[in-house]
Amino acid sequence: MKKISIIVLALAFVSAIGGGTNVQAQNKDTQKNNITVKVRQYAEFPLKFDMEILTPREQELVHFFIEISQIMDNLFWEQSFGTDNRKKLNDIKDPALREFAKIHYGAWDRLDGNKPFLPGYGPKPAGANFYPADMTKEEFEKLDDPQKTSPYTIIRRNEKGGLEVIPYHQAYEKELNKVDELLGKAIELAEDDGLRKYLENRREAFKNDDYFESDMLWMDMKDSRLDFVFGPIENYEDALYGYKTAYEAFVLVKDLEWSDRLARFTKMLPELQKKLPCDPKYKKEVPGTESDLNVYDVIYYAGDCNAGSKTIAINLPNDERVQLQKGTRRLQLKNAMEAKFQNILMPIAQKMICQKQLKNVNFDAFFSNVCFHEVAHGLGIKNTIKGKKTVRQALQNQYSAWEEAKADICGLFLVQTLIEQGELTDISVEDAYVTFIAGLLRSVRFGATEAHGIANMMCFNYLQDNGAFSRDKQGKYVIDIKKMRTAIEGWAALVLKTEGDGDYKAAKAYAEKNGIVRTDLDKDLKIIEKANIPVDIRFKQGEKILGVQPMEEPVKVIQPTIKSPGLK
Repeated sequence: MKKISIIVLALAFVSAIGGGTNVQAQNKDTQKNNITVKVRQYAEFPLKFDMEILTPREQELVHFFIEISQIMDNLFWEQSFGTDNRKKLNDIKDPALREFAKIHYGAWDRLDGNKPFLPGYGPKPAGANFYPADMTKEEFEKLDDPQKTSPYTIIRRNEKGGLEVIPYHQAYEKELNKVDELLGKAIELAEDDGLRKYLENRREAFKNDDYFESDMLWMDMKDSRLDFVFGPIENYEDALYGYKTAYEAFVLVKDLEWSDRLARFTKMLPELQKKLPCDPKYKKEVPGTESDLNVYDVIYYAGDCNAGSKTIAINLPNDERVQLQKGTRRLQLKNAMEAKFQNILMPIAQKMICQKQLKNVNFDAFFSNVCFHEVAHGLGIKNTIKGKKTVRQALQNQYSAWEEAKADICGLFLVQTLIEQGELTDISVEDAYVTFIAGLLRSVRFGATEAHGIANMMCFNYLQDNGAFSRDKQGKYVIDIKKMRTAIEGWAALVLKTEGDGDYKAAKAYAEKNGIVRTDLDKDLKIIEKANIPVDIRFKQGEKILGVQPMEEPVKVIQPTIKSPGLK
């Protein structure tokens, strides 16, 4: 005890004469180094493209699409972090810390449980900036306004301190007026009739928050080489209720050769639905057959899809009415997929998959698994078997995780089925299985707080509990092909039942128990981390990267019409 006291006194004396300052300096250096390492975990990838294959008018359209995308990006910053908070990032002196905040669109690490990394910020508000930070769920439930659950409204406090509902087209009026102006110019340039009609109707949708007709026209857009996905689309950012949609944008160019290879699968969806391994009542709806399954090179990301981990495939529209009438369009982003496969998935496989099965990990299998993940979003049922609610309405904030879980496992089931039917001939069932497990080891690194992460963990844990894989003496993964098949069918049946029943309590309880990283996996992830394998990618993008001249008047950050409540 005396020795300890002497040490404490000595440390106190050192601190008094300036030693404490050195300790603080060391801590700051450590934090700076940690952030630098975290930034390096995102492999930089330039979104280059041979613009010469586009017509002069299409090249000019790309100018306007990128400018509109930048506005979508600004709006997502406002929804996720608040424009006032965003402006404070310019005061950060450490360039690595500033860059990390840009990657995550705010103060919270989206791939590490949304832990705050900027000083002065606590836990991330579940409702992001869609709701007042001090709003309680009880207060929201008492609000008497049918539009409060609309995907296109925000909640703010009025002058009396009560809650009020504000439509997006009013809340973001200044920004959307600029979008309207740019869309007018883009419509004049559009050569493809389907693209032009879509842009015209999308322009109206931004004025009244009714996106149904423009979604239907987007489904009809079959022949355009250029595609532009933009607007308030996904609801992942609203972790409070899962109601509110966030702004994002993709500028895309179709890969005609790869798209032709996939075209035949769109007519097979009703038959594929019948083969799902579940009770018939959970697959009684007939999916639309007008769905597209195409491949694109993405040349610009903005907003929600660019935050944290990068989207490599798109399955839209989300509107169940459109899905039942026309299905969905499934867009595979080939260049982004290749970037993740080469920089992340293959190095993980080399580290973690047993030598005998390493040969089964390949890009074609990864591409097929991702592709049919998107197909599987359109399968199952959209309306619960009991009551009049959609699955989304019934599962509320649990919906996104379970929907991603469905897409993961049912997509793999479809790949397995099509291989055995002779429809997919360039990969084997073992390729699909082994690459899927390697893919899970890639994606579980995104954390278990966001919908995809929870889905990944529920899937990983179910497969492990049912013997689909084990670890050899070297700690490497060995996939049991027979048990993997049985586990796939069991997990698919459970997910489809959970969605079909629409049992919120059961879905929540299961996800809380099983959507977590267990000790053995945590050890594996530490091995991957020590190998300095990137977690994800970040883009160098824009007109300079594409090798084209930027517009004379670049887009400016527009101050929000509705004052941000401030996220602290």
